[in-house]
Amino acid sequence: MAKTTSFLTTSDRFPFDLVRPHLELVETSIREQVRAFDPAVEPYVSYVCNTSGKRIRPALAVLVGGALGEVGDDHRKIGVVLELIHMATLVHDDIIDGAVTRRMVPTANAKWGNGLSVLLGDALFSHALALATEFDDISICRKVGRASREVCEGEIVQTQRRFDLGLTKADYFRIIEMKTGALFAAATGISAALSETDEETERQLYDFGMRLGTVYQIYDDCLDIVGSEDHVGKTLRTDLEKGKLTLPILNLLESASESQRTKLNKRIIEQEPLDLSVLVGIAEYEGAIESAVDTASGMLNQCRDDLSGLPDNESTQALHQIVRFLDSLLAKCRR
Repeated sequence: MAKTTSFLTTSDRFPFDLVRPHLELVETSIREQVRAFDPAVEPYVSYVCNTSGKRIRPALAVLVGGALGEVGDDHRKIGVVLELIHMATLVHDDIIDGAVTRRMVPTANAKWGNGLSVLLGDALFSHALALATEFDDISICRKVGRASREVCEGEIVQTQRRFDLGLTKADYFRIIEMKTGALFAAATGISAALSETDEETERQLYDFGMRLGTVYQIYDDCLDIVGSEDHVGKTLRTDLEKGKLTLPILNLLESASESQRTKLNKRIIEQEPLDLSVLVGIAEYEGAIESAVDTASGMLNQCRDDLSGLPDNESTQALHQIVRFLDSLLAKCRR
């Protein structure tokens, strides 16, 4: 069972040692952005920023910049913008899911209630979009705005389709592409644009980010079922309790016998507890997890293809190592 969802705790230190100086500058910039808020608001923003620490999106933006040449201030800046947007989505997600812990500390909504937390998320979103207007190229701001809209739309559609037994796998993939893939793709695609690469390379790197983010969400969805809260550091089983039909559950519904499917459907529709003990009692449970992992591993092979045309340098090698590390995390979800 995986002990963490963070890329930054792998024993394979090379990719992260490589970007660590840049991520330290990103952290400094985030602290500067926190101080830009009104003094009455700053402590709330600071709390959220200090409890949302994986910084995957800035790391990807920096690595793409390095793979295509040199890392500049704009590569780090786009990482800051996307990280602020990501933090805003986490605040809102925790409210919707009723989550009380994230990274082993209380969520904003657990500390201050839903009302203030909604406004806190809105403030982070607004500040990030304002920061994006500072790029000289207006198309960068447009791409940030598009990614932000997709994330919000993905959350709306997912909320709308909760407890919906008509949800298809195609629907699921579209939702997670919007919710998670969009910001990964923005990190890699916009970073490529900032490096002034050709359109084909920018598209390939955008696709790489989209696939990587999609795989990461599949992994997170599997972890919600098989993970341990003590190891992961956040509230788990919320997907099942809140009626989110994730890929493992869709696989289970697809492969279950008619009587098993009827039992599951009844629990979903009537919003009865659908915990791990119930799922383990279904013969196809392990196969449903295995199938989800296999799907994600296949997408990682496509990620490798997306990177095939990049210059062979340390940053490109680090991107490949991230793919390998995520593959190793998926393997730990197998039962």
